[in-house]
Amino acid sequence: MTSRQIQPGKSYPLGATVFPEGVNFSLFSKNGRLVELLLFDHEDDKKPRVVRLDPVLNRTFYYWHCFVPGVTSGQIYAYRVYGPNDPSRGMRFDGKKVLLDPYTQAVITTHYDRAAACRPGDNIGHCLKGMVMERRGYDWEGDHPLKIPHASSVIYEMHVAGFTRNPNSGVASKKRGTYAGLIEKIPYLKALGITAVELLPVQQFDEQDAPTGLRNYWGYSPIAFFAPHAAYSSDTTPGGAVREFRDMVKALHRAGIEVILDVVFNHTAEAGPEGPTFSWRGLENSVYYILEEDKARYANYTGCGNTLNANYSIVRRMTTDCLRYWVTEMHVDGFRFDLASAMARGESGQPMDNPPILWSIESDPVLAGTKIIAEAWDAAGLYQVGTFIGDRFAQWNGQFRDDVRRFVRGDNAMVQKLAARIIASPDIFSKPGTEPERSINFITCHDGFTLNDLVSYQVKHNEANLQENRDGADENFSCNHGVESPSEEEAIEGLRLRQIKNFLVITLISQGTPMLLMGDEVRRTQLGNNNAYCQDNTLSWFDWDLVEKNRDLLRFVQGLIGFVQSRAIFQERNHLDTRGRADVPGITWHGVKLSTPDWGLYSHTLAFSLRHPARHELLHVMINAYSEPLSFELPRLRRLMHWKRIVDTSLPAPDDFQPLETAPAVEAHTYRLRDHSVVILMEQMKH
Repeated sequence: MTSRQIQPGKSYPLGATVFPEGVNFSLFSKNGRLVELLLFDHEDDKKPRVVRLDPVLNRTFYYWHCFVPGVTSGQIYAYRVYGPNDPSRGMRFDGKKVLLDPYTQAVITTHYDRAAACRPGDNIGHCLKGMVMERRGYDWEGDHPLKIPHASSVIYEMHVAGFTRNPNSGVASKKRGTYAGLIEKIPYLKALGITAVELLPVQQFDEQDAPTGLRNYWGYSPIAFFAPHAAYSSDTTPGGAVREFRDMVKALHRAGIEVILDVVFNHTAEAGPEGPTFSWRGLENSVYYILEEDKARYANYTGCGNTLNANYSIVRRMTTDCLRYWVTEMHVDGFRFDLASAMARGESGQPMDNPPILWSIESDPVLAGTKIIAEAWDAAGLYQVGTFIGDRFAQWNGQFRDDVRRFVRGDNAMVQKLAARIIASPDIFSKPGTEPERSINFITCHDGFTLNDLVSYQVKHNEANLQENRDGADENFSCNHGVESPSEEEAIEGLRLRQIKNFLVITLISQGTPMLLMGDEVRRTQLGNNNAYCQDNTLSWFDWDLVEKNRDLLRFVQGLIGFVQSRAIFQERNHLDTRGRADVPGITWHGVKLSTPDWGLYSHTLAFSLRHPARHELLHVMINAYSEPLSFELPRLRRLMHWKRIVDTSLPAPDDFQPLETAPAVEAHTYRLRDHSVVILMEQMKH
């Protein structure tokens, strides 16, 4: 290809854009002195055609661009950028390294070797390559985002591959661990009753970023923000991952299930000074990353070796362009921002009162109908739950997790904290006008124990991670109830099952948006590993044999979700009244005696009545975290009304949950709660 065939092109759009006559390529590099576009004939090609960009004809401001006639969708490409290699000035240009376009929408990983990107020298035989993608042509068949309100949502955090990778999933081997495999299991998700899946990272990530001999499983190691992870696609043809991801979104939407992406805009897989060079570091290191005063060192507010310079204009544009792409072109319904507080740091690492990137996300009209959820802390001590900027960001409520764990475990001085968590944590989300939906309530997530392990292990067991059990959180507020690991003792297993159901009930009936972890509904275990980021094996995968083994717990969860979803009091978008007004939805606190909650140091009980006058709903909930049975007084009801027992976590299936239509009546004025149990009663007219 001669230079005469190459046209100057335009600085916009960034990335590779298909036109009828060819493709426009545009790339940002402020201090790069020479840029080469590499065009590969096939994924194994080690001698690409080289298009050398003229600094006069092919550069506008800091953007390098060209138009290549005759090139179309499916073209494999990458870059080399030459410039100063002076780490003391924050510059790490290396013309020997093949670089990935940050805007590429598909990545070729064949022959990729992380070690080759780390060591000096040419890595063209082991590099990452991008692929030109045509955005048009996919038939969405009228699909659109669902826009389910937070108050009506139940989120299911899951791993795309881990959901079906197990051979016992029943999914054909080619589709196990893929977007297509997940499609086959949508009936399971629909029957469970959840309204949204929150997918662990599906943006292309570096599976080799893990201890030797292991693979990065979770995906918090991004290498291309615009590209769906290719290994999760059963379609290996050019662009197959994009098509299959869209198929998955469309199928989930047809089932009434939203798709929320866990996105990682706080760091990249390029890690620290000794890390690989495959994109941003070689394009403009000092722009894309926050550097220390010694510019040879990376600020590490993420625990992953580097921190993206999220509030620099170029990085901010990349992030918002990316989010818009996933919404407009991939139809996702929302985002959960990993370590979002790192995005609140300025170019010197200082926390900003009004970080531009977060306000840009909050106010972007394209994103206005999406869910935006912040993990409102980072790995360097910045903790912003309840104080995170703006009016839209919901936030993972880590305090809900810890306080409910401690109350259910039986810790002292937890009743008042539990009460606050049940009513959407007004002590944390204290800004006037803050809606209950700002609190994402969860007991477990990918990071930590599963729910089964929370009641089965006292300490973490992460030896399989090859880090001498140093990784992962040391304080889990867990309890093994007498035996570390699975137990054959009926009393211990019975108590563990009750505690699991107690956690689920409290999570689902609390104001805010509940989130469940994949497999908790059937007691998935990681054998005490609370940091399984590098365990791409049966330790982390969904075990489909548990669906039958623990069918009674699954039935309980399905019934509980259905009950909560069917009652207006649990869909309320305003804070519940606590002052006794009869004309608005509200809550009244009790203890074992009516209207007498025990907020004392040694109290382990709480009861409350929920009322929704407009929908004629009245419920009474009793929680006993004490080690002995206790009798709770019940509110007197109007004539011709009586209580129906919906839930008693101490009872065996199917009595632990009964729908209102078949629930047994409770005619007495007291109810005897077993130790470590939760009961839900609902008012109904006598027949």
